[in-house]
Amino acid sequence: MSDLDFSTLETLSVTIDQHIAHIQLSRPEALNSMIPIFWHELPATVRKIDEQSAARVIVISSQGKHFSAGMDLSVFTQMGKDFVGEPARRGERMRRMVLELQDSFNALESVRMPVLVAMQGGVIGGAVDMVCAADSRYCTADTFFTIKETEIGMTADVGTLQRLPHLIPQGLVRELAYTGRNMGAVEAKECGFVNQVFADQQSLLEGVMKIAAKIASHSPLAVTGCKEMINYTRDHTVADALNYMAVWQTGMFQMPDIQEAMSAAKEQRKPVYEELHNKISGMQRK
Repeated sequence: MSDLDFSTLETLSVTIDQHIAHIQLSRPEALNSMIPIFWHELPATVRKIDEQSAARVIVISSQGKHFSAGMDLSVFTQMGKDFVGEPARRGERMRRMVLELQDSFNALESVRMPVLVAMQGGVIGGAVDMVCAADSRYCTADTFFTIKETEIGMTADVGTLQRLPHLIPQGLVRELAYTGRNMGAVEAKECGFVNQVFADQQSLLEGVMKIAAKIASHSPLAVTGCKEMINYTRDHTVADALNYMAVWQTGMFQMPDIQEAMSAAKEQRKPVYEELHNKISGMQRK
């Protein structure tokens, strides 16, 4: 993993230890707002970890009082400057821009390992879009979530309205989107948006890291299979998903990891699993 260098990142800090990649939003003085470079750094970072099979689970947290204030005003300013030209061509350019922003968070779903998010304070606007794309969410007691876009005269467009209806009841999604009101940690836990609520940021990180360590202790092939199937099932019928599961097993159901798990249990030791192969196209190999 010598070629994994994250030292030049401007908006994130990254550490990898014990098969866990910890990505932190690292602009607390600016409430971790999402400046233009963030939208490139986040997907590039998670995809690099995935491509190198450098971790078995990713934890995303942030530094400072608030998780993230969402889209930085500089992004809106740039979009305003670009809002010129012949309407159809301007619209085509706008579509490409929105798709690029969406892709930044699609990366959290498409990587092979689970992504856990640990949040505190405000999770605002684009930050809600981001955490909706994670596998599991955890927060502190002072956390609040808001679909802020409605209050500033626009429709949330980077994933909240597409993913949140799969995570919490439809009526609540609509209320939060139409009103732009805050949803606190207790309500978020009650409706199933977050898995656990912790007293403070320290206990939050300790708790989430324990969950990440448990995930990392399992066969990475088994875990990525779980993620692949759960994501596929969300977007397809039960019949289609069962058929895909059967096809998946014809190739992925192999004995080495099963035998290692059974041997480790019998010998009362931790199992040792081979990492997934690097996610590199055969066309890229020399």
